Amino acid sequence: MSDQHKYVMGEDRIPHSWYNVIADLPAPPPPVLHPGTGQPIGPADLAPLFPMSLIGQEVSTERHIEIPGPVRDVYRMWRPTPLYRAHRLEKALGTSARIFYKYEGVSPAGSHKPNTAVAQAYYNKAEGVKKLSTETGAGQWGSALAFAGALFGLDVKVYMVRVSYNQKPYRRALMETYGARCVPSPSMETASGRAILAEHPDSPGSLGIAISEAVEVAAQNDDTKYALGSVLNHVLLHQTVIGQEAIAQMEMAGAYPDIVVGCTGGGSNFAGIAFPFLGAKLSHKRDVRIIAVEPAACPSLTRGRYAFDFGDTAHLTPLVKMHTLGSTFIPPGFHAGGLRYHGMSPLVSHCKELGLIEARAYHQNPCFEAGVLFARAEGIVPAPEANHAVKGAIDEAVKAREEGRSPTILFNLCGHGHFDMQAYTDYFAGKLVDQEYDEAMLEASLAALPKVAAE
Repeated sequence: MSDQHKYVMGEDRIPHSWYNVIADLPAPPPPVLHPGTGQPIGPADLAPLFPMSLIGQEVSTERHIEIPGPVRDVYRMWRPTPLYRAHRLEKALGTSARIFYKYEGVSPAGSHKPNTAVAQAYYNKAEGVKKLSTETGAGQWGSALAFAGALFGLDVKVYMVRVSYNQKPYRRALMETYGARCVPSPSMETASGRAILAEHPDSPGSLGIAISEAVEVAAQNDDTKYALGSVLNHVLLHQTVIGQEAIAQMEMAGAYPDIVVGCTGGGSNFAGIAFPFLGAKLSHKRDVRIIAVEPAACPSLTRGRYAFDFGDTAHLTPLVKMHTLGSTFIPPGFHAGGLRYHGMSPLVSHCKELGLIEARAYHQNPCFEAGVLFARAEGIVPAPEANHAVKGAIDEAVKAREEGRSPTILFNLCGHGHFDMQAYTDYFAGKLVDQEYDEAMLEASLAALPKVAAE
């Protein structure tokens, strides 16, 4: 095993196609249902929200989908991203495990999100769309879509979960620098926002509420489409450039992971790193354990019910089968805003049901402790979301040390924490609280799940 720290590839090694794991799964995922009829939806049902090219990708069963030249050209600004061997972290842990991480924080927006933002902006522009509406939690997705909108000449409006809008003013400023308009959600600009504020004037907001507002704007304006930063199949598809590059870089390192770890909120960065390795496992090439790590205060994979549910709070979206806490569930305002979503990607949820991935949940203080240890060893300050993956990888390395094993561990460091330093300040001051979700709220939210005959 080499002592090399960084594995870098040239622009010619950017993947030419995205990988669609659906082609290799042992069972197809459940269909998306129309909430009115309970029947599988067709392209026409999604046309008010998405361009047809993305609708086609959403339902595709093709194994490889070509990346358009203009998208690959933009990818060249930061891709391929580096793969690092965490020698100093290994030493700090006293482990013989070999730890690697794929670093997506080198993108202009500071996270993995532009991998799909650029693609979505390209396809919308190609079909004559003028404006995009979207939601964002911590602001990584909003920043990425604002960046992509600037490149392709699209107006972008971002509904940012109110608690994050207040916690992360510099993310908001970044979106505005790229030319987007950022609105705290719930807002008075939409019927769904006004309804929430009428009942809960001090609502901290949620991704489900912000999605409702963004979807409402797109559905009511012919020149506007909706863009989603996670959850849907086409979003996860675009992120697979991460794992495909990682496979090639692990070959450069003369290694292959025994364990792959990613944080999970909606599922996009996790799928990006994990699905190409899962594809290799399903084609009987190499075995690998795949671990999804989520926040204990919003534990959709470990505590949610696998059921058909709405993707938003106002019930404007189709019904998807996923691990869900219920569409009306509002999690506490912990700092990993990108992981505060009531549901998990239907495709990630399906893989969990098939037994192809594992899931665990952590509170935020242990995750920040792991992030600080990582930063002091490796020099990169992770985003609060990415700290969950860091914690998962460290736990596996410590367990290996205690059991006398030497596995190879790969995790996705999906973004840097430069816009999240207030969270670190609060952590050092002892102000971070490991908040528990409201059990009564969860039970009420689950009790209100839609009744679907297909279940």
